[in-house]
Amino acid sequence: MDTSTDTISASLLAWYEGLARVLPWRSPPGTPPPDPYRVWLSEVMLQQTTVAAVGPYFAKFLARWPTVKELAAADDAEVMAAWAGLGYYARARNLLACARAVAARGGAFPGTEAELRELPGLGAYTAAAVAAIAFGERATVVDANVERVVARLFAIDEPLPAARKAIRARAEELTPAERPGDFAQAMMDLGATVCTNRNPRCLLCPLAANCAGRRAGAERFPVKPAKAAKAQRRGCAFWIERGGAVWLVQRPNTGMLGGMRALPDDGWAARSDGCGEGPLPGEWRAGGVVRHAFTHFDLDLQLMLYSGGDLDRLASDNGEWWPLDRIDEAGLPTLFAKAARLALAERETGE
Repeated sequence: MDTSTDTISASLLAWYEGLARVLPWRSPPGTPPPDPYRVWLSEVMLQQTTVAAVGPYFAKFLARWPTVKELAAADDAEVMAAWAGLGYYARARNLLACARAVAARGGAFPGTEAELRELPGLGAYTAAAVAAIAFGERATVVDANVERVVARLFAIDEPLPAARKAIRARAEELTPAERPGDFAQAMMDLGATVCTNRNPRCLLCPLAANCAGRRAGAERFPVKPAKAAKAQRRGCAFWIERGGAVWLVQRPNTGMLGGMRALPDDGWAARSDGCGEGPLPGEWRAGGVVRHAFTHFDLDLQLMLYSGGDLDRLASDNGEWWPLDRIDEAGLPTLFAKAARLALAERETGE
């Protein structure tokens, strides 16, 4: 079994030249690198999100904001609304912060990993990916796919997250000086299409002859710690309707779903249930329950429908009446979009 880094890197690049995925943010193997804006935008969107889910959002953002300067000049609410449904909304806030920092320096992304790390909202992984793919710097890119490939290739049996130090060290050894961007994308493609989490297709793998983990059973790697039970939280969302419009509020910029339009709620959080109190006194009727899974907890959100008439107490500085026939344009995050659909369904049935 030849485990030399040069052999592994050369085999992977040869495989990538023939079988690279065609993605809208990429340049074909061996061709000049893509626009750094496209690389950066795609990498931010792809964090903890599938390629299939990102594709339409990437196209929508490029059509609406074709350059980083245009994105930087966009209204926060418009960007958050365009991001709605993609999840992990802190990424959208970081996207804007970074775009504005790049625009302030003339609209050009810095070309090194170290300089990219200095931009707001741009972490270690994204900085390495942009440096390698857009600028050809020898930067080591380690996402979940790369982590899995390397752990299997070298049979790293230390459990995560402690194993990440050894995985990164091995990934750094493999990263070539020539074509580091193609190599990073080849590793991502291998993990996404061949060295998959379950039922890896080892017979099709260009690195099968080099893989120490294959003999021990590839699916053993990376070794994962036991999953902790997710917390169960409960809260309420409040549906207040008037003249063909519903009351929506702007969530605080920090915290969960920060900066997004949403239905009023009772202050539920990752660590606590909601208080159950609505934004208005008067009569409330219980509707259905929306169940939603966040990364670290599950939420049961009780929909409450207002049947009182005292609407003057609503704080106009933190909310707006949104037309029901344009509710899909409000950019509600998935949780509140579910609640809105439920409210509209119950409204139509009269239940």
